[in-house]
Amino acid sequence: MRILLFGSSGFIGRHVRAALADVGSLVCPGRDRHDLVNGDVASLKQLVSEERPDVVVCCVGALTGTSAQLVQANTMVAAKLLEAAPDARLVRLGSAGEYGVTPHGSAVGEDDRTEPVGAYGISHLAGTRLFALAENAVSLRVFNPIGAGQPAENVLGRVAALIRDGQTSLSLGPLGAYRDFVDVRDVASLIRAVVVADSVPSRVYNAGSGRAVTVREAVGMLTEEAGWSGEILEALAGPQRSAAVNWIQADISRVAADLGWKPAHSLSASISSIWTGA
Repeated sequence: MRILLFGSSGFIGRHVRAALADVGSLVCPGRDRHDLVNGDVASLKQLVSEERPDVVVCCVGALTGTSAQLVQANTMVAAKLLEAAPDARLVRLGSAGEYGVTPHGSAVGEDDRTEPVGAYGISHLAGTRLFALAENAVSLRVFNPIGAGQPAENVLGRVAALIRDGQTSLSLGPLGAYRDFVDVRDVASLIRAVVVADSVPSRVYNAGSGRAVTVREAVGMLTEEAGWSGEILEALAGPQRSAAVNWIQADISRVAADLGWKPAHSLSASISSIWTGA
């Protein structure tokens, strides 16, 4: 098996690279060889022609930016891959942001209504729907990935960075929303499961833990892990991409039934890895 992995230097991509290291021949082109976001389809086709991959995995995307930038990074990348690698199995990272507001207390499934609340979710939903048109393309709706190497774009990564900088108080956004935090290593193991499967019955899978907790609880677990006892102020605005979503939890029954996958890491182990694995 030949695997072409884009985004192998990113937060999720690094873990995916490790998970796929012993699966066939793995090629991880950097942006110096091809910039998947800004490059053209012709050069991508040339790369695919040279490498002849059986599977293409895309861990490239954007969390923030203008609407145009989000569409370029999340939607257009999906379109380019479909055009450039029609004979390979394609695997891309989507987002739980595609669902938008979900009923409190309920787990959201892949066939439930999708009404994203901002450009971020819309850009990913468009990519997922493009992939759903192809028989060989799979989108993984990643919920809130956490773990070693956590970027500061995420509240837990930001908290860890501020504590390491010696801050004695933290000014954060509202922490009362419920989120489904999934270990980045579990996301990587799911991608591996999709890559090696003889067949993949569905076009979309949730990549979550199946459990929702408040962001406040997760932040508290991280500060305890760090041995930090300063003041936390919930005084700032929350992230625009998910501010209207007060509850989200993944239904992971489809991926369990189709691929036999389930998360292997507890929330406490994931929180610990944020602090100790930096």
